[in-house]
Amino acid sequence: MIQKREAHELPSALGQLNELKAQLQGKTPAIFLDYDGCLTPIVQRPEMAILSDEMRTALHELAAVTKVAVVSGRDRRNVEELVKLDNLYFAGSHGFDITGPGGMASEPGGAKTALPALDKADGILQEKLQGIAGSLVERKRYAIAVHYRNVADDQVEAVRKAVDEVLDAMPELKIGHGKKIYELKPNIDWHKGKAVMWLMEELGLNDGKYMPLYIGDDITDEDAFAELQGIGIGVLVGEHADRTAATYRLESVDEVRIFLEDLTDTIKTQRNG
Repeated sequence: MIQKREAHELPSALGQLNELKAQLQGKTPAIFLDYDGCLTPIVQRPEMAILSDEMRTALHELAAVTKVAVVSGRDRRNVEELVKLDNLYFAGSHGFDITGPGGMASEPGGAKTALPALDKADGILQEKLQGIAGSLVERKRYAIAVHYRNVADDQVEAVRKAVDEVLDAMPELKIGHGKKIYELKPNIDWHKGKAVMWLMEELGLNDGKYMPLYIGDDITDEDAFAELQGIGIGVLVGEHADRTAATYRLESVDEVRIFLEDLTDTIKTQRNG
């Protein structure tokens, strides 16, 4: 049974660092993070989410001492270009497209079968929503994000109606929810949580020496929090509209950076001790 709480009920990951580290039980944390809202603040348009030099340095130094993966709803290639680090793993499109050091490249989850439906849905949505100011249809390899952050309140229902009409006509696709987006994804039992477990297995991290630690801010990250309950640690950044399966909370992107820097120091101390 997955335990869920309100975000404000979660203890601070920074305020309870000693308790959190005790949960690791001497294991090295393998770090998995969302991009938007965790590594960069949420912005008005996706292309504006630029990684700070300080966060890039924190990620680079952490990846030098443990495995680090960015697990994002963005296209894998897009998030790679934003992060600009070659010692990280990247799981794009909610984990349907994964690459990493040493030439790793895999597309687990079987989403290729949904590509024709995504192509068709993209064209229909572009046409249906062209008259709604502020809407943005963003095609990714294995998803379509329909952004309504900049849509007038009285037009949001029209955006949702267009999305529902497409989904009703295409059983190959299902809806995913995020912060001010509707996402059309392959109707396949695969999500960020399954991608994390796939990476743990693929990277040989299920040997008892590592514990998965996932940091995310959005409803799509709940799949990972739920998957890790009892075997890892989930950290929610800020809050979203639902209850959460995370264990701890961080308030902001700045707190994420401080937390990552502390984890790096902790792992170094553990290895040198």
